[in-house]
This record gives sequence, C-alpha cells and structure tokens, in this order.
Amino acid sequence: MLTIGKLGEAAGVKVPTIRYYEQIGLLPEPDRSAGNQRLYGQSALDRLAFIRHARELGFPLDAIRDLLSLSDRPDQSCAAADVIARAQLAEVESRLARLTALKAELERMVVQCAGGRIADCRVIEVLGDHSLCATDHRHPESEGAS
Repeated sequence: MLTIGKLGEAAGVKVPTIRYYEQIGLLPEPDRSAGNQRLYGQSALDRLAFIRHARELGFPLDAIRDLLSLSDRPDQSCAAADVIARAQLAEVESRLARLTALKAELERMVVQCAGGRIADCRVIEVLGDHSLCATDHRHPESEGAS
C-alpha cells in the first residue's frame, strides 16, 4: 500500500492533483490507515497512470472519465473508446491548424516590421487591429471575445 505522497511520486502526479481527482470521482476514495492516512494499492496507481497519460495526450477530464468507465468494462466493444480518441485527434488537428496560421501571421508581422519607430511598427499595428491579419488564427472559444 502506498501513501498519497508515494503514489504521487510513483505516478509523477502532485498530491493536490490526486486529491482533486478523488474529489471529482476519477479516482475512488482510498482505504484509510488506523491513523486516517490515505492508502492506495496497485489499481489506484494504474488508474492514476492512465489519467496522467491521457492528460499528457490532451484528453479533457470528461473524456478521461468516459474512457475510465469503458476500461472498467473490458468485455465490451472498443468502438466508444475509438470515437473518443478520434474526437481528440480532430481537436489536435484543429489546434495544429490554428498554430500554423498563428505562426504564419507572426512571421508575416516580423518580416513586415521595418525596425524603425514604434509609431510605424507593423507588429504593434497588427496587434491593435485583427482585421490586418492575413489569416483567422483565433481559438474558437475566443471568437466572441474579440
């Protein structure tokens, strides 16, 4: 059995994160020692490692919750897991497209900057007026916040 600190070390996750995952139900309530210290077994370590890896791959917590639920029922079809992974792939591809547009816009701003006075600075001008951008590089969630 592992204490919360040892579990965190073993999985590469900070203690407050473990507590948070317990609070939101991604990790089950642990057993407790006679002194009321949290104690975790191998299944908690495996589950925490799963969560950490999924977070590293960018999966949102709701998708991780669904994937964990699926992994708790190993006899069923993996079609639902495939749908979740495909949705995450689509999100990554969308993010890459936005980053590519962002890179192109930054390169264009830098190339067009004459290096003179701020009053004539293309970087400052473009940052002040999004309509001067060659591409729409905004994140979909910030569309209304312009």
